[in-house]
Amino acid sequence: MATTEQTEQTEQPEKLPVLPLISDATLRDSAHMAGVEFGPRDAAAIARLLVKTGVSLVEVGMVAGPGSKDADLVEATHEAVGPERSMTLVVVRDRQQVARALDEAQRLGVRHIMYSIPTSEQHARLKLGSPSAKFLHTLARSAITQAKERGFHVTFSGEDAARTPAGRLVPYVSAGFEAGADRFRLAETVAYLSPWQMQDVIADLTAIDGSEIEIHSHNMLGMAVANSLAAVRAGARWISATVGGIGERGGNAPLAELLTSLRVIHGDTRFDLTHLTELSRIALKGAGLGEAFQSGPTTSHAFAYELPGQLTHPEAYETLPAELVGNSRELLVRTRLTPALVNWALADSGVFVDTEAFTPWLIERQESNGAPLLDRDAIRKAAIEFQAA
Repeated sequence: MATTEQTEQTEQPEKLPVLPLISDATLRDSAHMAGVEFGPRDAAAIARLLVKTGVSLVEVGMVAGPGSKDADLVEATHEAVGPERSMTLVVVRDRQQVARALDEAQRLGVRHIMYSIPTSEQHARLKLGSPSAKFLHTLARSAITQAKERGFHVTFSGEDAARTPAGRLVPYVSAGFEAGADRFRLAETVAYLSPWQMQDVIADLTAIDGSEIEIHSHNMLGMAVANSLAAVRAGARWISATVGGIGERGGNAPLAELLTSLRVIHGDTRFDLTHLTELSRIALKGAGLGEAFQSGPTTSHAFAYELPGQLTHPEAYETLPAELVGNSRELLVRTRLTPALVNWALADSGVFVDTEAFTPWLIERQESNGAPLLDRDAIRKAAIEFQAA
């Protein structure tokens, strides 16, 4: 039988090396989940509640160049909580594209940016056209230098970093900090690691002089919270989460579960948990996901995509194939239509239209009809209606 002293010891919370700061990506990662489009009003309400809860940064939107579709979300978030409490993702493809994207970020008043840069050979080959580590380093240094010269706070991310070998990842992260970056985010783009593996990966990065590390996990295997806490045990300073865990590829680390785990397991009382239920209600309603979001590989949204690259190369984004669990892959989109996406939807359908003319026509119709959810068959049907118009 346990003694009173033993019982008291087991009830003591486990101390972490440092209590983590939280960056919430609901208005970025989840807003780019297939078929999910938050409006400015929801963005403002979510941002305010996140800050009241104690979240340090609200990540909102994505900028690839001028005329960003997420401009209204970014501006609404800035108005709600201020630009110092928000961060916007900037896409990196080449030096000229980065310069245009930074111009747009400055126009929107963004102060914190997060670069998304693919680090695994597979993702670098698909998105950058080259798996070369040398090219990756050159591109990252250039992007970071440009942003720092303009006065931005810079987080640089390793997209698909969880599957990037240490011999490729550690030199890349070191080069980024040498170029002046403020923080590195390890993106478990494809859920891949166990908590004990995550500790080893993060320990390699926190050993880099001057490094500040953030973890961003996806929840296809149900370990996003465990992996996030394991990363902190290994020295990570930040955790990226989403309200309700909503997001692509099985969802992200769910904010409520993360914060309550910090409270119960680690005795962390810094956060006001009373806002969590209202946050979930607003976010799930705004995302059109009903009253609950289920993570994992068996849901209808687990293998849903709205980007043509994900549909063309699903193996680069999937922890396991949809067919393995009896699921299926599908296109789901509202207004984030592009000619490339429409071309994918119409392939092998026998329907032929001028996609450069059809795409804006369909976007306009979607917006006027309240942006109903479209799958591949709905896009094909709309193309036939466009032919007859």
